[in-house]
Amino acid sequence: MNKPNILYIMVDHQIYYRHGWDMGPKIKRDNFEEFALSGVDFTRAYSTNPLCGPTRRCILTGLYSHHHGEILNDVNVPFSEKTYLDILTENGYKNYYYGKWHAGVGTALDHGCEGFCYPSYGNPYLTQEYKDYLEEYHLPSPKIRVECTMDPWRLDLKPGELYVQDKEWTNEEASGILLTPKETHESFFLADMVCKRLEKIKVEGNSRPFSLRLDLWGPHAPYFVTQEYADMYPPEEIPEYPTFDSAQLEKPSCYRKEHNLGIADSKGNLIYPNPIPWERWQLLLSRCYAHSTMVDDAIGIVIRKLKELGLDENTLIIWTADHGDAIACQGGKFDKASYMAEEVMRVPLAMSYKGRIKPKQVTDALVSNLDVPTTILAAAGLSFDYEPDGENLLELEASGFKKRRKFLVSETYGHIERNVAKSLVTSRYKYTVNKEDIAELYDLALDPYETKNLIFSEKHLPLKNKLDKMLRDWVKDEKDNFFDGDSEYILQEYLSKGTNKPRDY
Repeated sequence: MNKPNILYIMVDHQIYYRHGWDMGPKIKRDNFEEFALSGVDFTRAYSTNPLCGPTRRCILTGLYSHHHGEILNDVNVPFSEKTYLDILTENGYKNYYYGKWHAGVGTALDHGCEGFCYPSYGNPYLTQEYKDYLEEYHLPSPKIRVECTMDPWRLDLKPGELYVQDKEWTNEEASGILLTPKETHESFFLADMVCKRLEKIKVEGNSRPFSLRLDLWGPHAPYFVTQEYADMYPPEEIPEYPTFDSAQLEKPSCYRKEHNLGIADSKGNLIYPNPIPWERWQLLLSRCYAHSTMVDDAIGIVIRKLKELGLDENTLIIWTADHGDAIACQGGKFDKASYMAEEVMRVPLAMSYKGRIKPKQVTDALVSNLDVPTTILAAAGLSFDYEPDGENLLELEASGFKKRRKFLVSETYGHIERNVAKSLVTSRYKYTVNKEDIAELYDLALDPYETKNLIFSEKHLPLKNKLDKMLRDWVKDEKDNFFDGDSEYILQEYLSKGTNKPRDY
């Protein structure tokens, strides 16, 4: 068989775990669900490091953060290894990349790609390409009416006022109504560029296999959505999230830290009980859910265009996210931080490959977005020139999901707060070791919202010891320094390799 084309879709900060699963309105992601039916839906997928920069580097290299060194956003550790993009380029692929980078130094254009990609987090609304897009379709410049804001760095955001996204980064911690057509949203702008590229590939005859990556900024906050999408989720129909009113007393201190306006005190602690009334959280969640649906619709345009052009016949398609969203969980959070809650760790992940992967498959095998680059290269008959940390999902599927992991590890080096931690997840339990703080043990089968930390339960001591040994053995095999020193020692060892001081350090 000819080498397959590859379409890799990644969204940012996807609201996913538990929202609409057990109560309240289901988040409409019709395009993702339809796509998942064409192949396999991985229902137990995790982020390898639930923060943009580290995970995005993991997905490029197939390596854990403790191996590639980009442990925080914008450390800018130089690439010492080839990315999967480099390897595809060297082996005859035509590479395209459209969207957010935020994986460290440079951009995708430094790794054999054509397309639209700017350094760091970026703001697509400030680019010439976006201005040309507005002019081509006679669209107005986007304007937002701000509803809610919790952003401690954007004090110019005022509820009720009009706002234009003209800052260096487009990650405002806010919600509002996009008053201009939905096509002025970055996701529809990116979808348009990708569709034009697919049309050009079709016209050129597709003589070389292509790899196309679509990286959206959404549904990461700001949750700026048109009224059409806002109306899909009446705020009053959203029930209180089960861990919203939780004091987090049995958990490590990172759960009780917070930096966002209105929910944090002057010392950076989460105020309890949460001072923002649930009615305001309902509005935030309404816009968050709507943003997810809006981005899903934009991606649907790309999937339909691929099929319309007949380019899906020999194409591996993977759709996932870098990490989740902590909104309203664990005491009433906003954004994410350094805690390893399921809400930030779990991500959607689906994969299709016509003629190779049977449709309508669902599996609860433990997988990670770290597995994506290894899978892409394997589909192309290629591999990294080192042993990657990720696994080949095609091999897992071909085995009938019998060749599955016994456990999976995710890690964090903090975000805002300095908490270095590793989580070991099995089919039922999750064990997290936080440096300089108490550990966590949850029975995810009986306690999916992680309300009861079993770490001090005498009944569960044998289990805790077993999981602890598994994690320590894994760390030793990884040649990781996790148990070698305190958090500051570990952080400085990695940060000294970078060329930039992280924005939040």
